[in-house]
Amino acid sequence: MRLSRLKRLPSRVKRAARFEIHAYWRRRPLVVGSVLYESFSGNGMLDNPEAIFRELLAAPDLSHLTHIWALSDLHQYRAAVEEFANDPRVTFVRYGSAAYYRALATSQYLVNNATFPPDFGKRPGQVYLNTWHGTPLKRMGYDIDDGALATANIVRNFVAADYLLAANAFMADQMYESAYKLTGIYRGTIVEEGYPRIDRQFLDDAGRAAALERLHRAGVPLGDRKVILYAPTWKGASFGRPTDDLDEILEHIATIEAHIDTSRYVVLLKTHQIVHSLAKHRPELKRMLVPNEIPTNIVLGVTDTLITDYSSIFFDFLQTGRPILFFTPDLADYVGTRGLYFEPEEWPGPAHASAREIGEELARIAADGDRVPAAWGERYVAMQRRFTPHEDGDAAARVVDIVFRGVREGYRTRTDLADDGRASILLYLGGMRPNGITTSALNLLNNIDHTRYDVSAFFAQSRSQATIAKQQQVHPAVRQFPRVGGMNGAKVRQLARHLHYRRGRIADHGVVPSQNKLWDDEWNRCFGDSRFDYVVDFSGYGPFWAALLLHSPPAERSIWLHNDLAADAHREVGGEKRMLHSLTQLFSLYPQFDHLVSVSPTLAEINREALAEYAEPGTFVAALNTVDADHILENAKADLHKITFDEETGTVPDWAEALLADDDVTTFVNVGRLSPEKNQSRLVRAFAEVHAVHPATRLVIVGSGPLEGDLLKLIASLNLEGSVFLTGMQRNPHAIMARADCFVLSSDYEGQPMVILEALVLGLPIVTVEFASAKNALPAGSGLVVPQSDRGVADGLEAFLRGDVPASAFDYAAYNRKATSQFYLAIGASSS
Repeated sequence: MRLSRLKRLPSRVKRAARFEIHAYWRRRPLVVGSVLYESFSGNGMLDNPEAIFRELLAAPDLSHLTHIWALSDLHQYRAAVEEFANDPRVTFVRYGSAAYYRALATSQYLVNNATFPPDFGKRPGQVYLNTWHGTPLKRMGYDIDDGALATANIVRNFVAADYLLAANAFMADQMYESAYKLTGIYRGTIVEEGYPRIDRQFLDDAGRAAALERLHRAGVPLGDRKVILYAPTWKGASFGRPTDDLDEILEHIATIEAHIDTSRYVVLLKTHQIVHSLAKHRPELKRMLVPNEIPTNIVLGVTDTLITDYSSIFFDFLQTGRPILFFTPDLADYVGTRGLYFEPEEWPGPAHASAREIGEELARIAADGDRVPAAWGERYVAMQRRFTPHEDGDAAARVVDIVFRGVREGYRTRTDLADDGRASILLYLGGMRPNGITTSALNLLNNIDHTRYDVSAFFAQSRSQATIAKQQQVHPAVRQFPRVGGMNGAKVRQLARHLHYRRGRIADHGVVPSQNKLWDDEWNRCFGDSRFDYVVDFSGYGPFWAALLLHSPPAERSIWLHNDLAADAHREVGGEKRMLHSLTQLFSLYPQFDHLVSVSPTLAEINREALAEYAEPGTFVAALNTVDADHILENAKADLHKITFDEETGTVPDWAEALLADDDVTTFVNVGRLSPEKNQSRLVRAFAEVHAVHPATRLVIVGSGPLEGDLLKLIASLNLEGSVFLTGMQRNPHAIMARADCFVLSSDYEGQPMVILEALVLGLPIVTVEFASAKNALPAGSGLVVPQSDRGVADGLEAFLRGDVPASAFDYAAYNRKATSQFYLAIGASSS
């Protein structure tokens, strides 16, 4: 372990130094008139940023601007560096270096075609233009299954941007507004004036000759042959780890070349940015590989026919009016995994599954004078009209007018996305671990009226598969803000923040100027220019998150109290009150919230009395938890054998085997964390009494926690190993509950137990001990409430065996309407 830490030490020191440098420059004034450009994380002077840069450089009235390019390798892209070596206005920095973070922190203008890193947070006075890198054919963002988590840094960049560039209306509507859920939140300007990079395709004779000479100098032998450009997109499980399919690509090109006259045509290969690092080291590609540093649109300007698959490059090429072919041998798989916005029948050229068919199609095009065949000319023109209506060679000039000269009149700009008529809510959901709070949060998101409220969910990004599974259950209408990266700021200020917490002074987070700035900066880093009408800490257990939410722009702020919080604070685990300090610090923040929301009326009274020293009585209100009955009932239908079967051993766990047995044994079930307040030991002792008299009984306890070992010892000491089962954490507890006969709760205290709501939905008879808010947890006429003792629980189990505990009758639809209305009222919104 020590050796491992020593190995990591250099990287940790380097990372700490980077943060400190970034923090230093974030305290320095902005350099007025400076522009930072970044394309594909520094992979060349490319794309829309390059076209805008050249337009600015040539503008006499903007000659005062200075320009900084971020490049991943100054040696690899030395041609760009040498081109501007004698221009004092232009400098270069290595992506990720100290100089890069200085430029990121102090440049007045920021231009990017992708995303700045998680460290980035836009400072007051900075102007951020995000141009993105293409009209999408393949689905993006939330339009991809489980795509929300992968969009975290993208959405964060978009809501921070002052300007988002759209080549056409489809890109503005489908990509920005819908796929990245910017409707209802984006406060900047969408600019729909075409793509500056496409200006680079408008080549006169001199420009064409220069482009061909540039390819020749790079080692691509062209002569006077016409150019066929093959430009496949990347393939692979993730963007950062593309599949190396270069051998397959070489085979395809060889087949294509066999069908064309290579004395008249040359096939060039343009790989995706992330694949180029693999391709440039392959000597057999030297004769055909288009260098990464040559802007793609210049190459398109000298291309006579384009072959692609799902790349957005074909949208750019539409402007030329020249033939486009689609080589899609994996079409069915790609559609099934990634998805497409347009069917092949709509594409402006034929889609073929084999390289031979592509070669034959090229031969037919050559025989017809290299024109777009009439058979697909109509849909080609239709796509031109839809996707390249603004491509006239002057897009860069229009974008520069809007962003750098402040001209709006006569241009296609939109600033209305944030005002869609809905009120906006931000909910912090907590750690999203499989527990009652997460369940109640997910249920609430399913029950909110999304036609009336624009809802965003905030939580910490996690690598835990269990947590990710919960995040994937967030309602599809909800925008997600997974927190990526960490808080900016000097180490001394971060140390002061930690000391404030340790010394019990977190409530001063907004009073001490240096601390206030840390928190304000973190809010802006996470949410950019976003504004919310209602900000809700639904988790209600983390002082860090509560303090961060208090730094939102003006909003009504609420925090949830899921339990008797004073009792939680003094709860002992292993002889220690592990939550005492953190919850005491949380309580000190309560006066800064508008509403303190308990999950039942009785619990609100308990918290109002116990926490009276921290907040005014009138701020304590109540809102019942909602329940996702459809999800519970669907889960309950799952095949227990199938979901618990271990393929390696060919068996199911002993507890599952017992539940699956066709016997007359009565099964009691409990679901909850194995921790002191749930007091499952009381339940085990009570069951032992009943089991001694009624041996045809069993107890199944679902959950995990710190007391698992103690419970196992207790079960063994009472000789109950074959009758009491601990299942551990289960992703589908409802399938287990559905096979039980009676649900039992033995807690010392509860807020509004989600498991009771779930048992009600499943129609289970319920036995629960009497805790303060028990009367709010059970509808009238349902279940049996017993004294909070071993004997009381035992009496309740025996009452069920006698038939004296009624099955539950629960109108969950009416209940959810009531609970949702209470939620709206509790946060200060209307319930109507």
